[in-house]
Formats: sequence, C-alpha cells, structure tokens
Amino acid sequence: MTRRRILVINPNSSASVTAAIDDAVAPLRIVGGPDIEVVGLAEGPPGISSQRDADSVVMPLVNRVTRDDADAFVLACFSDPGLHAAREAAGGRPVLGIAECGIFRALMLGERFGIIALSPSSIRRQQRMARVMGVDSRYAGSWSVGASAAETAGADIRGRLIEAGRALVTQCRADVVVMGCAGMASHRAAIADAIGVPVVEPAQQAVAAAIGAVLLNT
Repeated sequence: MTRRRILVINPNSSASVTAAIDDAVAPLRIVGGPDIEVVGLAEGPPGISSQRDADSVVMPLVNRVTRDDADAFVLACFSDPGLHAAREAAGGRPVLGIAECGIFRALMLGERFGIIALSPSSIRRQQRMARVMGVDSRYAGSWSVGASAAETAGADIRGRLIEAGRALVTQCRADVVVMGCAGMASHRAAIADAIGVPVVEPAQQAVAAAIGAVLLNT
C-alpha cells in the first residue's frame, strides 16, 4: 500500500524558514500517519513581506499543486497566498492555509486573539484577513517586530517576539497569540512561557488538520 503524503510548501525561497517549518512539524510525523514533506519554492521571493510578494507566488503554487500527487497540501505562509486557487487546482484534495488554521485554533483557546506580525505591511494584510474571515470582532490586533521571515528563524529575534506578544496581551487585551510567520516556529514555547497565555504556531495547526483530513478522507 502506498503511503499517504502531505506536502508542506514554504512559498518563499528562504532555506532557513523552510528548515524552521520542517523542525516545527517534526512531532507530527507519527507512526501510521502520512509522510510529511516540507519544501521551499525556488521561484518565490526571499520573504513574503508585501501583497505584491504574496500575489507573485500564486501561479507557482498552483503549478506545484497541479503536478504533485500528494494527498494534501499545506501553504506555509501566513498570508495564505493562492489558497483558493490552489484548492481549485488540487481537484478535491485538501489544501490548508496556515493563517486560516492558526486563527481558527486561536478562537478555540480564547475570546480575543492577537498576531505577532513581521512588519506594518503584514498588519494591513492581517486586518483584511480578519475582516474577510468574519472574525474581526474577536481580533485584538497585530504587533510588528520589524523583521524579515529569515530573521525570525534565528535566536536573536526571540526577545522582540516576546515583547510583541506581551504588548498584544497588555495593550491589545489578547488572551491568545498567533505567530504571524512560519519562521517563528522554534520560539513558540519561550513566548508562551514569557507572556502567560496560549501561543499558536500556525504551521503545526495546519499540518495537524491535514493529517486528520487525510486519515478521515474528508
């Protein structure tokens, strides 16, 4: 019997971000579960920092989904670029966006969620996403750390991520924090310990949802 497989696509070309995502989903590689493959997108920019960046990877993502025989796909960028187009291309196979999954998980953990954002332009996209998803009444806000996606995968950024998480709790009244970039994954536990509220790592949540979809054929 052919093993089922989930393909996790980092839509940027940063090897450090792809490695951080791979490390984050490692605990989800369970006996009897589907294989989880994490890849970058060579055609993508170094980071998704603007709407233009997000739009530029839509067709490369669609093309990758179209030609791949994976049982499910995860788009591992918090902008969820090309999510609906990729779902069309997947022919009924599940396609999960990490922002959508991360936000839905946050709604299960508290009343108001905040997002640690990379930049001010990221905040604008997150505000729009909350409105489009219909969850803006429970969106406390976003707080920028002024970093690139690749920088968030390193150790030096941790203090700024903690400061942003703390600001979301104390100033925006968030009781759950969502990490707004897949590269931040390795810092989740440290941020949660420092700020005292649940912290959601969205790539993990999307892959967990994909595992359920594959195993249950839904």
